[in-house]
Amino acid sequence: MEKELNREVIYDGKIMQVTREEVELEDGNHAFREVVYHHGGVCVLAVENHQILLVKQFRYPNRVNTLEIPAGKLEKDEDTKECAFRELEEETNCRAQDMKFIMKVLPSPGYTSEWLYLYEAVDFKEVDDSLDCDDDEFIDVVKMDLHEAYQKVLSGEIVDAKTVIAIMYAVQQNK
Repeated sequence: MEKELNREVIYDGKIMQVTREEVELEDGNHAFREVVYHHGGVCVLAVENHQILLVKQFRYPNRVNTLEIPAGKLEKDEDTKECAFRELEEETNCRAQDMKFIMKVLPSPGYTSEWLYLYEAVDFKEVDDSLDCDDDEFIDVVKMDLHEAYQKVLSGEIVDAKTVIAIMYAVQQNK
């Protein structure tokens, strides 16, 4: 275990806080950790008739278009299941009858506190024809055969970690 000795807030933004923290290591020495504190997020695996719902969007930090499962950030103290319903509808215009919890994962535990909660949409249907994305989101909904999505994971075309996990899970469940 490492013990926090001092914390300096470098940035306090809308979706994250960045700190530089001095810690005491188990051997008594001191070190510094840069930490991104984040409320976490949810992601939704939506597969019907062997078709997976994906969203294509530009991701600025890496300057690439990605294919991802629908996902979004949790508001402070928001229920993860409720967030899953909201994000699926906002990003795909689909409403699920239920959400089945699959797992939670740490996307990058070396520098962020973020947890991602993976749900599976149960009995989902399209509700209208206009996306209700955030003002700074530009998303295209893509329906793809699950086997094709799996091949895109293996070829390196789908690189988003939460999506890779979800597709691998879905393929395993559909064997």
